Parts: sequence; C-alpha cells; structure tokens
Amino acid sequence: MAPSPQHSAGTNTYVQVFPLTLHIGAEIRGVDLSKPLPPEQVKEVCDALLKWKVVFFRGQNLDHAQHVAMARQFGEPTIGHAVFGHVDGYPEVYSVAKNRTANENREQMMVTPWSGWHTDVTAAVNPPFASILRGVTIPPYGGDTFWTNLVAAYQGLSPAMRGFADMLRAVHANVARANPKPGQKYNDSIKRRPLASEHPLVTVHAETGERVLFASPSYIKSIVGLTPRESQKLLELIWEHVTRPEYTVRFKWNEGDIAFWDNRSTSHLAPTDIFQSDHPGRAPARRRRWSAFNSHRRLADLVRSGGAEDDGGGRIAAIVT
Repeated sequence: MAPSPQHSAGTNTYVQVFPLTLHIGAEIRGVDLSKPLPPEQVKEVCDALLKWKVVFFRGQNLDHAQHVAMARQFGEPTIGHAVFGHVDGYPEVYSVAKNRTANENREQMMVTPWSGWHTDVTAAVNPPFASILRGVTIPPYGGDTFWTNLVAAYQGLSPAMRGFADMLRAVHANVARANPKPGQKYNDSIKRRPLASEHPLVTVHAETGERVLFASPSYIKSIVGLTPRESQKLLELIWEHVTRPEYTVRFKWNEGDIAFWDNRSTSHLAPTDIFQSDHPGRAPARRRRWSAFNSHRRLADLVRSGGAEDDGGGRIAAIVT
C-alpha cells in the first residue's frame, strides 16, 4: 500500500504513515524519538495511533531514560506493572524478558488458540490507555508480536450478537496458577497485589467514539449474570472471533524498534515460539512495560451509550523488548 504522508503545518517536518494491513498497524517514519517532538508531530502520531491502533518506529535505539522521556510526551508515567513491579532505578519501566516472573509455570496453563492474548492489566479498574514496547535484545528470527483490532472485531459480529454483547459485563482478574514449583514467585506476587474488576464487554472509546469488543482472553474469567457454562461457551466464541487473522498484524522486531499501541482498542500476543528454543539470542528483547497516566486525555468518566460504557483507562504502558 502506498505511504500516507502527513505534513505538519508551519514546519518543514512531516510524518509518514505506512499502513501494514487493512484493519490494524502502521509504520511511522520521519520522527526521532530520542528528542522532544514538535507539537505537530505529537498530534500526528496520536492521530495515527487512533486510526491504526498500533504504530511502529524502526531503529530508534533509546535507552531507559529516553524511553520514559518519549512516553511522557503522550502521558504521565505510572508504575511499570501493578503486580510485578519495575526495573531498578526506573519505576516507569517493566521488563518483559523471556524468563520473567509472569512466565513461571507456563506448562500448567491450558493451551488454546487464544492463549496468551490479552489487553494490558484489565484486572485493574483503570487499565493503561496505551503501551510502548522497546526492542533491546532481539533473536535473529522468531519472537514476533501480534496485535488485534477489537473495534474491527466488534464490527464483524452479527447485529444480533452485537446487541447481546452490548448488554453484558465481564469480570477480569489475576489468578494464581496450579502446582507452583518451589521458589517460584508468581503466585506470591498475585496474592500480594490481588486485582479484580468488572468492565463492560463492549466499551465506547473515549476519543473516537468507536465500540470496542473489550474481550481480554488472559484476564476475563466470567460474564456477569450467566451460568458458568453459558459464560465459558460465549467467551470461547468471542475469543476465537477477536483473534481471527484478518483483524491482526504481526510485527518482526529489530533491535531499537518501538511499538506503541492503544490499549483501549487492541489485544496482543507476546512471542510464544521463544520457549521452544534455548538459543541465548531467542529471548525477545528485554521488553519493558511502562504505564502512564494520560495527561492529555480525560479519564474516569463513565460514558453510557446504548448499554455500552467507557470506564476510563487513561494510562500509558511503555515496554522494552
């Protein structure tokens, strides 16, 4: 597809936006994220983010401090991760390296086509509005990340199913894993910082007004008001639907790349193939997640429209791979 250059009025700088699929994902060129961006470029990046849901920047090679400074242009930082903490010296940065605590005891988890797909920290009452992931240590091959467009997924439902989903609410929670091994920390972290919340199954995006099928497979545990079997069958149908290939984009990392996504309208899948290899280079970049309260957007107001709600979610998450 041909590039979509966007020119900043009154300057000689411009942003080029190259869409990657029909529904989601675009590569942005013409910006240097190691320096403060002109206001026009900040706006153009935000506009591209809202339209394409996830945007990518190649070869930026930021360090921790530059990563956080870049993210501050789009929101006010919060703690790296509400449950698993942050990198020493950088409270805004969370490492998503291959062997982090969150990946302990993976072999005890049921594997399904939607396993691992999630929207960040939806067990919190106010999940981050966006996430920024930075590639640091990248395998020579493998380790790709996927994103899916939850707006397109909602629109892809039948009218009858959309009407039903509009009325439902879901329980999101972090839960302990079965049969932990001695010395593992995952369950202790979950017990120390338990998170559970209830969100509409269909939200209304605070900026675009789009309806979003807010179906985070790794966090949703049940649908309010349904029996356990009804809930499970409906959720499996929805999770299968939101991860259909036509709603997704797949990103091949290089060292120094940045991914910036709208957490209100996407779910994503971290690399899983890396666990089938012991190659030291297969660790998917030390990914650091950075969460930030969004200072540029209003949050926390409940906006009701035809049974769906937008329950806030105005924080950014920044990650380093």
